[in-house]
Amino acid sequence: MNKFALTQFSYFNAQDEQRQDAALIINHGHIEQWVHADELPHTLPRIDAQGWLLAAGLIDIQVNGGGGVMLNNDPSVKALDKMRRAHWQGGTTAMLPTLITDTIEVMQQAVEAVAQGVKTLPGILGIHLEGPHLNSLKRGVHDSQKIRPFDVLTEQLLTRMAPEHYLLTVAPERLPQGTIQRLVARGIRVSAGHTLASYDQTKQALAEGLSGFTHLYNAMVPMSSREPGAVGAALEDQKSYCGIIIDGYHLHATVAKLAIQAKTKGKMILVTDAMATVGSNEPSFELYGETIYAVNGRCAKEDGTLAGSALDMITAVRNCVSTLGIAVPEALRMGSLYPAQYLGIDRHYGHLQVGARADFILLDEQLNLKQTWLLGERCI
Repeated sequence: MNKFALTQFSYFNAQDEQRQDAALIINHGHIEQWVHADELPHTLPRIDAQGWLLAAGLIDIQVNGGGGVMLNNDPSVKALDKMRRAHWQGGTTAMLPTLITDTIEVMQQAVEAVAQGVKTLPGILGIHLEGPHLNSLKRGVHDSQKIRPFDVLTEQLLTRMAPEHYLLTVAPERLPQGTIQRLVARGIRVSAGHTLASYDQTKQALAEGLSGFTHLYNAMVPMSSREPGAVGAALEDQKSYCGIIIDGYHLHATVAKLAIQAKTKGKMILVTDAMATVGSNEPSFELYGETIYAVNGRCAKEDGTLAGSALDMITAVRNCVSTLGIAVPEALRMGSLYPAQYLGIDRHYGHLQVGARADFILLDEQLNLKQTWLLGERCI
């Protein structure tokens, strides 16, 4: 139906108070009006939300795979559709499909698929190119044979779509000085990751316009008493955003809690770094010809090296609340509003204000997902 009212739900107001006194009028996939429940027109169709908690749809800026597929293995529009549908099960209504380090041919195919997906698949926002311009000494699961210097081929790839559809993760110390500044001037977001950058090198990158840090702490030099490194620069900087994986494996709870407390409020973003097993019954998948196993929510190679995660976004939100003690409204914003603000799409995404897309989720008291809605249509 084009126009209807959602009723019988709880929500958090602007003061983070949980209320149950409103109804939401949705018209052609967007939020038209908030009204008191008693003010609804009698002729307007109604959908009963059964008292569940209403929240904005979650936005994941680092999604390597889902639904049994990896973008690296299948850089196609069909694979993108499988990925987004799989992540609906975790409350994600918008995402950046993420390509980890690969050949230029695979990069070209992935960018072309995403360019088509942006036009035809609601919720596909653009592409996150995590590599190949990384530091091989902090490569993690990335193929060292495919890591390479920044070149004209990448420059060309970054012109296929409008610049706002790209997020590029690089090791700043591996790029010629001025490269980040040139990319940012074009409107491309650049994030630091898989890096050995020192504090000074990271500060220089921030001065050039570096705006993000990819899975903070992981694949970076730890802070020490005399060298804060990229982590220290990230937590100190008030303008940049940090992605953080709260799955219980990538970070100790105390480290995660301290980082969130230290970082400027509104700048810490939940990400999943999800692999193919998310939203799938498959216990393993292939990457670079090697089998990766998902066991007890942990994705790793046979040698134990972490390889992305088996995390979905609503689980990340729950983990923030249950293990880090973060208030529910703030944990939800870390998965919705803050990534939308980072991507510059918060006019229509990441909140439930009038004029926003009707992308929302309904949760029970334990923050388990009950329903996912995309543009005013239920998809889970």
